[in-house]
Order: sequence, then C-alpha cells, then structure tokens
Amino acid sequence: MLQRIKRFFQLESAGGIALLCSAFIAMVFANSPLNGAYHDFLNLPVSVRVGLFSIDKTLIHWINDGFMAVFFVLVGLEVKRELLEGSLSDYQQAIFPAIAAIGGMLIPALVYLFIARQDPTLADGWAIPMATDIAFALGVMALLSKQVPLSLKVFLLALAIIDDLGAIVVIALFFSQGLSVPALIAAVVAIILLFALNRFKVASLGAYMLVGTILWASVLKSGVHATLAGVIIGFCIPLKAANGKKLLEEFEHMLAPWASFFILPLFAFANAGVSFDGLDFSMLSSPLLFAITLGLLIGKPLGVFGFSYLAVKLGIAKLPQGINFKQIFAVAMLCGIGFTMSMFLASLAFDAAAGESVNALSRLGILLGSTISALAGYYVLKQTTQITN
Repeated sequence: MLQRIKRFFQLESAGGIALLCSAFIAMVFANSPLNGAYHDFLNLPVSVRVGLFSIDKTLIHWINDGFMAVFFVLVGLEVKRELLEGSLSDYQQAIFPAIAAIGGMLIPALVYLFIARQDPTLADGWAIPMATDIAFALGVMALLSKQVPLSLKVFLLALAIIDDLGAIVVIALFFSQGLSVPALIAAVVAIILLFALNRFKVASLGAYMLVGTILWASVLKSGVHATLAGVIIGFCIPLKAANGKKLLEEFEHMLAPWASFFILPLFAFANAGVSFDGLDFSMLSSPLLFAITLGLLIGKPLGVFGFSYLAVKLGIAKLPQGINFKQIFAVAMLCGIGFTMSMFLASLAFDAAAGESVNALSRLGILLGSTISALAGYYVLKQTTQITN
C-alpha cells in the first residue's frame, strides 16, 4: 500500500488528480446535508495577533490570501528560474510562448466582455477566463507523457508561466483598493531588506521567510492583494547563495509538493463548492455563465492558437522543432483549463456583495469551461501526437 501511494505522488498527473478530487468533494459537500457544516468550516474566524498588530480573517480568506500567497512564491521562483536559465532565457525561445500567452489573455477577456456587455454589473469579471491552471493542464498532458514531444511540454510550461505573470500584473493593476500608506511604507522597507538579502546572497532561507512574512502582512494590510508579496519573495531568492548553495532550486523543491498536494487542493476544496440549490433554468441562461464558459472554451484556444499562427506566418517567431500547428491547437485547448486560477480571479472580481447567485454561476462557468477544455484538449492532443509518433 505504501509503495502504491509513493508511486502515485511520483506521477506527473498526480497534482491534477488531487485538484480534481478536491473539487469533486467540495461539490458533494455543497449539495448534500453537509452543506451547512461545509460553509461553517470555511467561515470559521481565525485571528493572529502580535502585540497591537492583528489579522482577523475567516478560514476561506486565510486560504485565498495566505496559502495562495505561498503558491505565488513558487510561481515567482519558477518564473525567475525560467527567465535566467530556462525556456524564457533566450529571446528566440521566449518570443513564441510569450506571443501565444498574450493572445490567450487578450481574446478570452474580449469574448467575456462581448457576451456580458448587456449587464454592466458583470464587467468586473473580464479577467476570469484569462487564466490557465498550470498544474491541471500539465497533469492532463502527463497522461500522454510517453507520446508527447518534450518541446511541446516546454511550450506549455513557458506559456503557462507567462500567463501566470500576466495574471499577477492584472491583480496588481485592477484588484487593489483602499490603499494604506503606512502599510505600503512597511512593505517597501521589507522589499528593500529582501533585495539586500539577495544582493549579499544570504544562504539562510529562514531570513527570507521571516522578512517575507513581514512583507506579506504589510501588503495584506495595504490594500494591494497579498499574493503579490509571494511573487516578490520568489524573485528575491538568489539562484546561488554566497556559499554556492543552489538556494532557489532548494526552495522550489521544498514548496512544490506542498503547492501540488496541499495548497491548490485546499483552495479547490474551499472555492469549488458550487451549490445547485436555488439555481433554476432562467439563471442558467445568465450571460455570466456563458461569458466565462465560452471565454475559456473558445476564447482561450482562439487566442493562443491564433496569435501563435500569426506570429509564425509573419516571421516574428518560429515553431519549436518537432512541433506542428495541430499540436499547438491541442495545447491551446488545454489552456482553457482555468480552474483554480480562474476561481481565484473570480473571488477577487465578485465578492460576497455581488450575491451568492453571481458567485455560484461564476464558479459553475469555470467548472464547465475547464472540464470541457480538459476533455477536448486531451482527445485532440492524443490524436495529434499519435499521428507524428
């Protein structure tokens, strides 16, 4: 039994399976007699106090603002590594997935706005279909890992990383509010300290974590979304410490299992609990549901594939060796798996004041669009990779 569990955690698709199971359990809880206990658990008040400083949040806010900040530390580490020595370190390597990612963010947002234009109250959700769930998309691809070209995996990874970077910019520019100057000053001081630690290549991860925690708390209090602190922390970890220790790689390996098997599944459990109680057929015709579903299912592949195709035809970029456009289209469909990242953006776009029906419909749209994208992407990827192998 222990050997089977160990083999499961070693699977490339294990993270995606864990996410799917967590979302399924959440939906079962939300549509069963356990619904009340499920929401009571998520709304459990949790307070942390140090002297006069305190943070009072419900459990779901700690998950979305706290645990997800740790996930974004991992995102920052991955982006930095790819920029310095990975698939984004060379212009020729980076330009193709970068253009694809831009299309994959722009077109879904336009599709959403076009469909939701009849209801101005839904305009804030335009960023929801822009996101790609990197863990889930790579998990689906891993199911066909033996027949998928390595260059195609690198393309998806680079595209998803740039996509995450775009999401970070969107959060910073459009989802920050009620700024507190004292908290911002404290955040700036913490950032300066992190840069100093980086500049002197300090080898102690504990030092970065201590200053990073202060930064996270300051950003949380400032009105800027706290997950941005995670990205800054990730970027401030040096590739190599003064003693030659590969600090970034060590920290990345430390966080990756926690992100894949605890943080993201916990986030999915907390946010995927869509209750169908109270939803009727008239609500299912809501433009919000169609805007999110079609933004992921049509906008995402249209943007990724369309921009990729134009970039090659215009001579701006070249197709990676061993990859054809049919395979690029398959990856473009997998990019429609928004799932946890889309739900995260939905939680920022529509708060409790928007109403339970709006939040439920947004999550339902994400689940529909992501599920169909996963199934369709898997099928097309299987067909296109069989042809060439």
